Amino acid sequence: MKYYVCDRHVDYALDKLVNQFELPPTLEKFTGEDELSTNCEYCGEKSTYIVANINSDTK
Repeated sequence: MKYYVCDRHVDYALDKLVNQFELPPTLEKFTGEDELSTNCEYCGEKSTYIVANINSDTK
């Protein structure tokens, strides 16, 4: 499972995955040419992070 989130909502996604899987998720921030075209799953703004559990492919 992975979430695409903005700076404002990264804590929500981290908390949700920790609560669900009881393991620390991976966190990857995108900047510059790596920026995501996907919108934040909480507010619809441009996402800057992928927050994923250990078993998700984040690339």
